[in-house]
Amino acid sequence: MKVVGLAGWSGAGKTTLLARVIPVLTARGLGVSTVKHAHHAFDIDQPGKDSHAHRTAGATEVLVASGRRWALMHELRETEEPRLADLLMRLSPVDLVIVEGFKREAHPKVEIHRAANGKPWLFPDISHVHGLICDVAPPPWTGPRVGLDAGEAAADLLVDAAEPLGEVVARLRATAPLELARQPRKATRTG
Repeated sequence: MKVVGLAGWSGAGKTTLLARVIPVLTARGLGVSTVKHAHHAFDIDQPGKDSHAHRTAGATEVLVASGRRWALMHELRETEEPRLADLLMRLSPVDLVIVEGFKREAHPKVEIHRAANGKPWLFPDISHVHGLICDVAPPPWTGPRVGLDAGEAAADLLVDAAEPLGEVVARLRATAPLELARQPRKATRTG
């Protein structure tokens, strides 16, 4: 199992790119999973459903299963947001895990940059950037770079930048991301 991140500002096209690249990777016979960081309160559950009633009643975990999928919802209930290393260890084995977000963590990353966003490049300020997917020439950069619309080349870049899970988890556990080191975050209570 290998891990690589896709880092970029909101609006750079991370999700659009992943929706284009994941089918390329799976067509190559790779099993792919993703981990997505949400910067805001989110909920995959709906009021009126039994699972929602269980959570709002105080359940820490609610597992919903059917013949097609299962989902585990875990309420943090005033505990710290989990670290990326801990989340990665919860995944079932696949060939490649692509992490969207968690840009301040110490996992291998490919930065996606769109000039129209008007945002600065991340790679001078964040660690472990192994490649760029962009629509403009970056400031001094000697690593691999592909265009935003180059789905096959972007898939190659992500695979090439990926590192084994054990190495990534060990490095993540040995380092504190900048955003967490500055100010520990408490989970907000939902429900």
